[in-house]
Amino acid sequence: MGHALCACSRGTVVIDNKRYLFIQKLGEGGFSYVDLVEGLHDGHFYALKRILCHEQQDREDAQREADMHRLFYQPNILRLVAYCLKERGSKHEAWLLLPFFKRGTLWTEIERLKDKGNFLTEDQILRLLLGICRGLEAIHAKGYAHRDLKPTNILLGDEGQPVLMDLGSMNQACIHVEGSRQALALQSLGCVLYAMMFGEGPYDMVFQKGDSVALAVQNQLSIPQSPRHSSALRQLLASMMTVDPQQRPHIPLLLSQLEALQPSAPGQHTTQI
Repeated sequence: MGHALCACSRGTVVIDNKRYLFIQKLGEGGFSYVDLVEGLHDGHFYALKRILCHEQQDREDAQREADMHRLFYQPNILRLVAYCLKERGSKHEAWLLLPFFKRGTLWTEIERLKDKGNFLTEDQILRLLLGICRGLEAIHAKGYAHRDLKPTNILLGDEGQPVLMDLGSMNQACIHVEGSRQALALQSLGCVLYAMMFGEGPYDMVFQKGDSVALAVQNQLSIPQSPRHSSALRQLLASMMTVDPQQRPHIPLLLSQLEALQPSAPGQHTTQI
């Protein structure tokens, strides 16, 4: 639940009896802001997400987002460091303290490489996809679907490991029909794989808007030919993007396929992204 928060001096706040120093604004969107702060107790950087709550429903939504984070203790899912609700007269701000990932998102990395005329290698793609699937497996095991899986919602850790964020999209997304949950996840995951392979989304307008929930594969996807990709990777993408949802592989099968495709010799093909 929420904890008391106070602003103790200019540029500092206290959350759970720990003081944090404001460094800079990282971004904003809608009714939320994200700031970079430094923990004065440990010297670590954190991302402080502040959600403006105009109504009771806003506070409940923010609390659910925090609760979603607390459901998982898995390295490929963004963890919550602390949560609190700050009162400002008749209004409130919900504050979520999260780890800071200096490398940014998967989409940031894709764009950075594309600007240089480069792409992720197949080994990098396979490692990333494996981590993403492990995160999704943990989410599905709790009976939820991510609902907004896209490269901008996947952070990259220091070693290049993928970390799923934006768990607020899981609000009221508990799906009890296993097939529906898996089919939706594989469709969105296929779009992420396509972006990693080709540096862009397969459905530009929908992809850029990030509306992965509404995305529906109406026609069989035409996969571009590229010497960078093996036939196994192309077949994997095709299976994930097939028109019939029931024909898409479920996460457990996909995980076993990815584990078989991982580089076999330690020390070889280990370039981190």
